[in-house]
Amino acid sequence: MGSALLKGAINKGAIETDSVSVFDVIDTASKKLANDIGATVASSHDDLINNSEVVLLCVKPQDTLKMLEGLNSLTQSKLFISIAAGLQLMDLEESLGESARVIRVMPNTPALVGKGASAFSRGTKATDEDTNFVINILGSVGKVLEVPEKQIDAITGLSGSGPAYIYTVIEALADGGVLVGLPEDQALLLAAQTVSGAAEMILQTGEHPASLRDQVASPGGTTVAGLAALESGKLRATLIDAVRAATLRSKELGKS
Repeated sequence: MGSALLKGAINKGAIETDSVSVFDVIDTASKKLANDIGATVASSHDDLINNSEVVLLCVKPQDTLKMLEGLNSLTQSKLFISIAAGLQLMDLEESLGESARVIRVMPNTPALVGKGASAFSRGTKATDEDTNFVINILGSVGKVLEVPEKQIDAITGLSGSGPAYIYTVIEALADGGVLVGLPEDQALLLAAQTVSGAAEMILQTGEHPASLRDQVASPGGTTVAGLAALESGKLRATLIDAVRAATLRSKELGKS
């Protein structure tokens, strides 16, 4: 997720490559990302933080607080942006020290192609300048919302994890196309473009999905037959359950 956000922001010119340093405990991961985007590799966490004004924390939530232990002396006048699912601002601020400026962000991987859906919440010490910086970065790679922190777990379940749900839907649509006689490459192209186009219709028209659906479905037609099959398979209920399950998991990660 962090790599997608960083690459997307660089591609859109929101971040200059020569201003970026990266570090990962897996050395090959650091070198690969640095090579991909033209950044430098820091020698350690301390080196990265000491030489940065803004630190993007892209660590698994269960490992983040442990990593931050002992860094209090390094966090003066730094902005920390966390994308760790479930990890609350209160816990981050406590680990980083009372002077640390923290913003909690939930982006998603389509940021890599400029179609991200992101949300953020600011910590108690974060400034308007910090907020504008985050809006500029996230806005350069898609849509961005500022929300109360209590909504971040739900956003994690919806848009943070959502691309994986949609990839599954696209794959299934393409498999259906192959089943009824289409070549695999054509079926996948049509499925992906159909999902992309349907989403763009909602964004551009502002109409409710149900209204747009009704414009496609005519009485006794092919679409109604297909929709009946979806209802029989409980697609709607399954997707709702997926968002709920991912939201609950985000909350669990925060508690652990």
